[in-house]
Amino acid sequence: MKRIKHWARDILAPAAVLLIFSAIGALLLSGTHQATAPTIDNAERLLKNRLLAQTLPSGGFDNDLSRAIYPLPADPLLGLKRPASRYLATQAGQASGVILEASAPDGYSGEIRLLIGILPDGRVGGVRVTSHRETPGLGDYIEMARSPWIQQFAGTSLDHPVSAHWKVRKDGGSFDYVTGATVTPRAIVKAVQGALTYFAAHRSELLSGAQP
Repeated sequence: MKRIKHWARDILAPAAVLLIFSAIGALLLSGTHQATAPTIDNAERLLKNRLLAQTLPSGGFDNDLSRAIYPLPADPLLGLKRPASRYLATQAGQASGVILEASAPDGYSGEIRLLIGILPDGRVGGVRVTSHRETPGLGDYIEMARSPWIQQFAGTSLDHPVSAHWKVRKDGGSFDYVTGATVTPRAIVKAVQGALTYFAAHRSELLSGAQP
């Protein structure tokens, strides 16, 4: 009987201590998450607002883009497998552009999420990458913070360049690329052209806030 009691004490006591410390750790993690979640959410929202503003010409809108949000249905032209959002820009009450959430699903390391600003006449206002998993130091030049590469889309349209030139230069197109990392720019060029095609097919709805 004594041997059993010693065994129970030797086994159960450490187990109880471990259980207590595990419970304390879980509570601390939960509390840390609850405390930091609002800060993280706010930082992400501020970053997205900055990126939204960068997809349209400076001074080209006077409304709060974060409040002019509309649903965007999943569509292959946008590379979307699930619904996303679009943002309607206005100036003096008139539509001055729309920003589409889009995706380049065929990046080197997977999906590249994009914001594509398009002006009423069908020209690209700007393109920004919101998330990707491309190789650091090689494919991450698509980020504005690392390279001006993404700026070359501003001012382009379905007719400029012509359809046959919506490729990287290596493939006979008009768009620059970084040697050794052509998969990434190919995916983005294709995604931007797809978004322009989608805009051309739904222009009136996109600029009025109606459902495409």
